[in-house]
Amino acid sequence: MPLPPAGERIAYGPGAQQFGELRVPHGRGPFPVVVLVHGGCWQSAFDYVYITRLGAWFAQHGVASWTIEYRRLGDAGGGWPGTFLDVAQAADFLRQVARTHPIDVSRSFAAGHSAGGQLALWLASRGSLPADSELFRRDPLPIRGVLGLAAITDLSTYRIGPPDSCNSAVDPLLGGSPGQFPRRYAETSPLQRLPLGAPQYFIQGERDPIVDPASVRRYVDAATRAGDRAVISTLPAAGHFEASVPTARTGQAFERALRFLLSSAPAAGR
Repeated sequence: MPLPPAGERIAYGPGAQQFGELRVPHGRGPFPVVVLVHGGCWQSAFDYVYITRLGAWFAQHGVASWTIEYRRLGDAGGGWPGTFLDVAQAADFLRQVARTHPIDVSRSFAAGHSAGGQLALWLASRGSLPADSELFRRDPLPIRGVLGLAAITDLSTYRIGPPDSCNSAVDPLLGGSPGQFPRRYAETSPLQRLPLGAPQYFIQGERDPIVDPASVRRYVDAATRAGDRAVISTLPAAGHFEASVPTARTGQAFERALRFLLSSAPAAGR
């Protein structure tokens, strides 16, 4: 698929990977905004470019998009805790962006694909991190809803897989196993962070070879039992990447997801 024109590139930190690409809808605004987090097994070999198609789609549908890059495994400072701190810093930086752009940070959402789905769900949970956590930051940007696209939802079980697979990236990301670092898993794995306190909508291909659809269904059931509002929309003939971009086949699922998210947000400016 062709890529959209580039958005406005804005640095949120001094590092080469610490930037976001902002796309704002036409009109006066202020517009709701989504923090968009790409996947790629948390590894530096995969960047944000493929998911800019979704960033452009959001802007065409009245929602500003902040497509972020961040340090990953293979980058200096990537992994624990830098990957998480970058994603958090990028989200919180939207408050500064709002000073000069027509976005409404009181209507901030997060969306992420695959490993980025794990990070987007984690963003929504940051408010309950203990003050002595390495990942704690005061006054995190409230996330009003999350869109998980083939999202990794349970790091403790996802880490089990073949060598050189996406599964095998979890231990390097967190520095070791759940037995070695139980607190790191408890503070980052979406399943262990429930309830997130924000509505969640998942789009999942039933033929996904990288994220087991059953794992997402189990997470949605657990989130619902924990008191969160969580919905899954399955794509019967789709794999892993079809869930990352609206097309003729997937567009209705994305439109339902957008309505779901916007209905969960406060009125403009509140």
